[in-house]
Amino acid sequence: MWKKAEKFLSKDEYIAPLIAKYGRCRIKPSRKSKYFEDLVDAIVSQQLSSKAAATIFARVKGALKDQVTEEKLTAIKTDALRKCGLSYAKCSYVKDLAEKAGKGEIDLKKLGGLSDEEVIAELTRIKGIGRWTAEMFLMFSLARADVFPVDDLGIKKGIEKILKKRIKPRNLGRISLRWKPYRTVASWYVWRVLDSK
Repeated sequence: MWKKAEKFLSKDEYIAPLIAKYGRCRIKPSRKSKYFEDLVDAIVSQQLSSKAAATIFARVKGALKDQVTEEKLTAIKTDALRKCGLSYAKCSYVKDLAEKAGKGEIDLKKLGGLSDEEVIAELTRIKGIGRWTAEMFLMFSLARADVFPVDDLGIKKGIEKILKKRIKPRNLGRISLRWKPYRTVASWYVWRVLDSK
């Protein structure tokens, strides 16, 4: 799916060695039926390491009997979610998402037909979903090609590791322009740098 992106990025001095090392970008679009679960996962992942987020989300899935749906999340008690490792704030966020989706106040299935900025505008109406969470949805659920999460700490650390120097957060967006129109794919490779020892 990302052949054009990889061909384009293989000309970049920073990303080319990462493509050679890590192979194909493994981002794939989610099925519409998974959008709700993806958003719950994104909320759980806020401000956590990928390992901690995966552990807590696995516990949440277990508590919901592997059915991360609006109905199940509306019905489960906050205390049960707290035992999975969610903060009170995140419990209220996922409950608000479940309520809005359940009542049809937000139609997740239509998000794929919206522009990136429209998706961000729609999702940030939900309590606890900011731009970063919406960008994760654009990247990993909708597989949009040119999203760059400028506020992601992992992206900042990864780029610093690649460039071997400190970067001011305000300069990240400018640096990312060299990877346009495939900044999602470039970001995936930047994150891989942090995964490796």
